[in-house]
Amino acid sequence: MSTEKERETHVYMAKLAEQAERYDEMVESMKKVAKLNCDLTVEERNLLSVGYKNVIGARRASWRIMSSIEQKEESKGNDSNVKLIKGYLQKVEDELSKICNDILSIIDEHLIPSSSSGEPTVFYYKMKGDYCRYLAEFKTDQERKGGSRVVIKGLRGCFCHCKHGSAFNPPNSSWPCP
Repeated sequence: MSTEKERETHVYMAKLAEQAERYDEMVESMKKVAKLNCDLTVEERNLLSVGYKNVIGARRASWRIMSSIEQKEESKGNDSNVKLIKGYLQKVEDELSKICNDILSIIDEHLIPSSSSGEPTVFYYKMKGDYCRYLAEFKTDQERKGGSRVVIKGLRGCFCHCKHGSAFNPPNSSWPCP
């Protein structure tokens, strides 16, 4: 199958999955498009973003609800329930980490390098910042610091791209670019 035909098929399947509210499958289809290492159209970027936003959103909501329940159980002194909740929270945190690291990897390895103009590059850096922020919502202080450095580097790349047209080889700037 030609790359263009393959791309069209994956985009169609992502749209179909979106209509069926099967966001995990939508993400898988759009990951295949991203890994073709070509510029994504506005529609394709939005499909990728919507898919990941729905996949991560459900788990973030689960984590917040369980964290709230954990605090209530701790205040009641129900240690056995707290232990159960902590185990369940760990499962959700592992899923959140996997999803976030997955999109961050795709952004760094495929989307930013394949982006040939400013708007998509800025879009990807913003997505990168969002998913680092999602990781920071449940990570420990030390892990948050590492994520913060990634966000700052991403924001610098975004700034440099906007200011100089390239996030990778900008001319001298008062704000150090990556």
